[in-house]
Amino acid sequence: MKRYYFLLLLFSLFVIWSGLHPYSYFIWIGEAAPVFIGVAVLIFTFDLFRFSLFTYAVILVSCCLMLVGAHYTFARVPLFDWIRDYAGQNRNNYDKLGHFFQGVVPVLISREVFIRQRLLKGYRWVSFISFCICLSTTVTYEIVEYIACVIAGKNPDTFLGAQGDIWDSQTDMLAAAVGGLITIFFLSKLHDLIIEKEFPGTFARFGRFVSEPDSSSL
Repeated sequence: MKRYYFLLLLFSLFVIWSGLHPYSYFIWIGEAAPVFIGVAVLIFTFDLFRFSLFTYAVILVSCCLMLVGAHYTFARVPLFDWIRDYAGQNRNNYDKLGHFFQGVVPVLISREVFIRQRLLKGYRWVSFISFCICLSTTVTYEIVEYIACVIAGKNPDTFLGAQGDIWDSQTDMLAAAVGGLITIFFLSKLHDLIIEKEFPGTFARFGRFVSEPDSSSL
């Protein structure tokens, strides 16, 4: 349990830093709200379903990235201003990093729920449906952004084409898709091993990580 409390402590410290003199408190509340809602859900469901420490750690990284964007605004993160100037880019691309993790996190969460709750019969379907959820999540996020913009009375074209990029929404979704695919192709085995280590016997019904009988005992 101490490891989980440690992650929660790190999150709390990051929230305090992020909330101290942000660029705009109005923007900070809007950008940080999804983080607080997500963390609250994880806390209240902890006793019902505890994810692996690896998944919680990745979620923490994603939350911290969101809080950095909330503090500076995503278009003004200093490090990515430097990268923009050094690489000759025409915009600050920090938001793409955030959307990349918007693809990673849903895949990890979906995979773990499907595998441990035995919601799917075949292992091969786990990655495919997890990726579909990843795409659905990022599309929904973009739609919610658009609706929020309309409700706030702002020009959707200006908002969605942030920093002069008319393809901002599409590239955001592409970044999330890339994050989801990288997770599936390069992190799935590691994720499975971590799940099996923390929750032994999880993959027995899939025929994975099942110990071979000791020939000396036969």
